[in-house]
This record gives sequence, C-alpha cells and structure tokens, in this order.
Amino acid sequence: MQPVLADLVQVLKLEQLEDNLFRGASRDLGYPQVFGGQVLGQALAAASATVAAERSVHSLHAYFLLPGDVAAPIIYEVDRSRDGGSFSSRRAVAIQHGQPIFHMSASFQLEQAGLEHQSSMPQVPAPEVLPDLRQLVAQSADVPAELKQWFQIPLPIEFRAVNAPQLMSAHPSEASTQFWFRAIDTLPNDAVLHRCVLAYASDFYLLRTSTQPHGIAFPSAQLRLASIDHAMWFHRPLRVDEWLLYCIDSPSASGARGLSRGAIYDRAGTLVASVAQEGLIRYTP
Repeated sequence: MQPVLADLVQVLKLEQLEDNLFRGASRDLGYPQVFGGQVLGQALAAASATVAAERSVHSLHAYFLLPGDVAAPIIYEVDRSRDGGSFSSRRAVAIQHGQPIFHMSASFQLEQAGLEHQSSMPQVPAPEVLPDLRQLVAQSADVPAELKQWFQIPLPIEFRAVNAPQLMSAHPSEASTQFWFRAIDTLPNDAVLHRCVLAYASDFYLLRTSTQPHGIAFPSAQLRLASIDHAMWFHRPLRVDEWLLYCIDSPSASGARGLSRGAIYDRAGTLVASVAQEGLIRYTP
C-alpha cells in the first residue's frame, strides 16, 4: 500500500483508552485547522467499534463546533444510546483541550431485504479519459500559485474532475461539480474501513461548490469557508478503492451559509451513498 494511504488507514485506527473512549492523531493537509473529513472518519470509526459486527452504519449526522488543533490528539467519547432488535444508535463527541469540537449521531442496522429504487447516474466520461486533478492544476496557467501549492500536498485519494474548469475557475459558473475519486491503492476487505474512508473523502470540494456561482477565487484572503454540519446516508455496499462518481450541487446560499448535496455512485451506476452539508461562507470583497 502506498505510504500516504497506509497513513490514512493508521489515522482511522484509533487507540482505545477505555470502554467507549478512543484517541486519534491528526494530519496537516494545508488547512488552518484539522480537515473535517478526518474528524468525521475517526468519529465513525469510534462509533463502529462499539457496535456488533453484523450491524452496518446507514446514516450519520454531525456538527462541527470548533476548529480542530492539528498538533493535539483528539479524544472520542461514544455514548451507546440504544441497541434494538434491528438498529443501534450511537453518539460520538470529539474533544480537544477539554472542549467538544465536534459531535455526531450515527445509526447502524442489521442487513434486511426491502423495496429497492434509486436515481440514475448521469452520463459522464470514464475516469480513464479524464486528467488527474492535481496534474491539471499544476499545468494550468490560470490557477493561483497558492492553490497550486496546496494541490502539491500528497493525498490518499485521487480525483478526476468531469468539470475541472468550473472547480478551479474564479469566474461564475453553475453550482454543480462532478468528479471521479478513489483511494490511491488497494485497501483491505474491511467494510467498516471503506465506509470510514468514504466519510473522509466526502468532505472534499463539497462546500467549494456553493461558491461557484459567485466567481470567487479559491483560496482567497477575502473568503472563509468552514463546515457547519455534515450528513451521510450509506445505501449499499461499496469499495472506496474502486472508482466512485461524486455528483454535487448547491441549491442555496444565504445568511453567510451555503448548502451542498452529493450523490455517490459506483462504476456500475449503483447509488452507494448520499451526502448533505451546510457550511459557513464569509466573503469580504
């Protein structure tokens, strides 16, 4: 396994301090605070560790309360709210410097048969014919040097953008983004790990889509973005080391907040997860 992906797997393997109490480390991805996807993935790992193996997460709802300190460990305290006949409910709180910085509720379910339907995956080019987003940024003459520097940070996830010009542009564009993504190497056959890595990856470019209609360069000294909440629904089995298509749209921005929604499909067109996030958007021209 490539080192940067092996490091992510290690970050998601929390140290158990006591029953329902875990400790995790952080990695610096060039943000002024801990990457929200990391906290989301670790919280899901902590909650999953307290649930019977035959129950899989089907939904989570989280709030980001304070920016995380990348130099300090994060403590995760899990409340075993309920174990019913089919469902288990958990609440996880992330703590740093004696204060909660994040909390999440998650629900787990025994596998059960039922009615089936889903929305159709849009027709987009295959990932093999699209350029790697990092290479595209490095070669573009229109991308600010600060953004190029951020894209040079090694990541455990690779991205192939369908509409890369919109994603990188400082010109107004439609509030939608589509890109393929996957882990950069093969992961173990561990369903919990794949869901935790998907939670980690789901935070990339989500809030940025809310700014696209306004033609704001990113990053920018005039723009502050921060996740407020994050929700996910896991519909069907998935592998995050195989190509997944992330289709994001932003139906609204108001009150210094932007709402983004995402649908995640596998290569066969199966809807495997849905995402919603509201984030802070403060812009000072």
